[in-house]
Amino acid sequence: MEQKNREINPDAVWHRSGDTSGVEVAFLSSGNIGLRNGGNPEGPVLIFTPGEWNAFVLGAKDGEFNRPTV
Repeated sequence: MEQKNREINPDAVWHRSGDTSGVEVAFLSSGNIGLRNGGNPEGPVLIFTPGEWNAFVLGAKDGEFNRPTV
């Protein structure tokens, strides 16, 4: 199991989605990935290991998180 280092370097570079209030992603020096709300950058940060991030990205590409259609 991968270790999850929760430290976030204050110099982390956050990449924002197209919307100014969208999510921001940072590839951390620990090798983990941070995800936060761009509209509330001082709020909580989700930390993913590389394996968790890859599973998330693959699921998103595969439509796993799409809203159900009625």
